[in-house]
Amino acid sequence: MEPKRNFIPLQDLEVYRLARKLSAMAWEIYQRLTYQQRKVWGDQMLEAVDSVGANIAEGYARYHYLEKIRFYYISRASLSEGVEHWIDLGFERGIVSDEEYQSFNRLRLDIQVKLNNMIKSTYTVKNQPKSDD
Repeated sequence: MEPKRNFIPLQDLEVYRLARKLSAMAWEIYQRLTYQQRKVWGDQMLEAVDSVGANIAEGYARYHYLEKIRFYYISRASLSEGVEHWIDLGFERGIVSDEEYQSFNRLRLDIQVKLNNMIKSTYTVKNQPKSDD
């Protein structure tokens, strides 16, 4: 008899839910932008922030461990680009309020820790000896 595997649906992963929350926050900002702000700053900010959750989803759906890890690394890089660059730049330019800026950075830290844990645990599972059951 094959052992039962515990599979967590993507929507139940806390890191994915937090990434979707980050996207919702970015969308709130994007919606109030002028056409020029969207073209120069908003489109790239939104694409980077939305990429966080998209890459978690893609990595989570991959079968091979190293493919999973690759997408989690891309997600982490998008998180840095989206928040540490684009949101920071928006704050500097007066597009992002102080409260929004603080919220983005708190959420970024939570997501970053959870992504690092996913990467570490995926490496751990990958490196476990295979059983001959």
